[in-house]
Formats: sequence, C-alpha cells, structure tokens
Amino acid sequence: MEDNISQENFDKIAKLIHSDSSPVGIDAKKTHIIIINKLNEIIARLERLEAAQNKDS
Repeated sequence: MEDNISQENFDKIAKLIHSDSSPVGIDAKKTHIIIINKLNEIIARLERLEAAQNKDS
C-alpha cells in the first residue's frame, strides 16, 4: 500500500470497487467511472485556479 493513502481510505475504496463476480476481484466499469469522475473534478479545479490567476494578472 502506498504511504500517501490512509488505511481507512484504502479500505473504503477497496470495498467500493470490489466485485465477487469479477475474476480480478474488482468492478472495472465502476472503477473507471470513479477515476474519470475524479479526473473531471481535477480538471474543473485547475480551470478555476487558472481563471483566478488570469483575473489577478
């Protein structure tokens, strides 16, 4: 486990993406949706920061 994620968060994410019906133990579709959603959140945050920086310049 990576040092930058708490055990609590690790367990929460593992429980969220777990799938008994998958050969690898995770729901790939759900996992990808979570990743894409988080990337969209990051993009929106960067756009807000860039807009604020441009406004101040």
